[in-house]
Amino acid sequence: MESSASEKSTRTGADRTSAPVRRPPRADWRKRGEIALLSGPALLVFLGFVIFPVMMAAFYGFFKWNGFGWPTEFVGLDNYVLMLQDQTFRDAVAHNFAIVVLSLVMQGPIAILFALLLNQKIRGRSLIRVLIFTPYVIAEVVVGTGWSLMLQDAGALNSLLEKWGLGALQNSWIADPSIAIWSLMIIITWKYIGFAVILMLAGMQSIPEELYEAAAIDGAGFWKTQWSITLPLLGPTIRIWAFLSVIGSLQLFDLVNIIWGQYIAATAGTSTMATYMYQNGHLAGNYGYGNAVAVMLFLISLVVALVYQRFVLRRDTEGALTGDSGKARRR
Repeated sequence: MESSASEKSTRTGADRTSAPVRRPPRADWRKRGEIALLSGPALLVFLGFVIFPVMMAAFYGFFKWNGFGWPTEFVGLDNYVLMLQDQTFRDAVAHNFAIVVLSLVMQGPIAILFALLLNQKIRGRSLIRVLIFTPYVIAEVVVGTGWSLMLQDAGALNSLLEKWGLGALQNSWIADPSIAIWSLMIIITWKYIGFAVILMLAGMQSIPEELYEAAAIDGAGFWKTQWSITLPLLGPTIRIWAFLSVIGSLQLFDLVNIIWGQYIAATAGTSTMATYMYQNGHLAGNYGYGNAVAVMLFLISLVVALVYQRFVLRRDTEGALTGDSGKARRR
């Protein structure tokens, strides 16, 4: 009988040990209060400076409004219909997506090559890194003003070509529609390539050195190693950079407006949705129409971001999940 009593007490103790421990309700409320206290200010700032302006822009987009007082002339969807029927706006959208593609094609390979070079032990690589990254920290106003002075018909570039006896290569680098978009892409690449190189270098630093040592033992050459090890493991960094480049290209405004101005950009083939919004909204005094263009720009950027996250970044975001939530997501 004593043995049966001891067995019963042992089973009771095991049941108590295996039973899940429930948190007291007070602990759950305390945790929720801490989360609300820490995330509340950031949430208020996000609602006040992002969500509320977007909602107000959507509201003003249904009116013909000069920017003063409360809008009263309701026009419904007329602003959006007029916008979609305007060939100038459609050209601006096409320019934006052309800049998106050209930015990825031009900046990506150059940034990876520079990062591979600067990831090696060479003399003066710290100085080279600083020189490559310097254009990125220069204000867009300074960059736009400097390049516009150099690329004018009587600017430094044409004068230099004439001095070298290459006068046949002189051109209207800003005004010629067949060349202006390429001039813009060279300026964008020069300005933002440093940011891409720094990102690629940071991604390369996270690759284990043992993989390169194993590849060297197997007799793999430099380019074979980079193709088989560096590029695959650099994939998440490349995808994040590409996402930032796409969003930045869709919202491009300052360089185009400074170099080409609000009226020349459309004829030169470098106008963007942002410059179109500025010209036809702010300068024209039609703020209702300008808000409608802003909403359209927001929607296009949002759709591109969601599609990119769904089909490109999905693998990276799923890989970041851990624990039960990650297992449930993979199922």
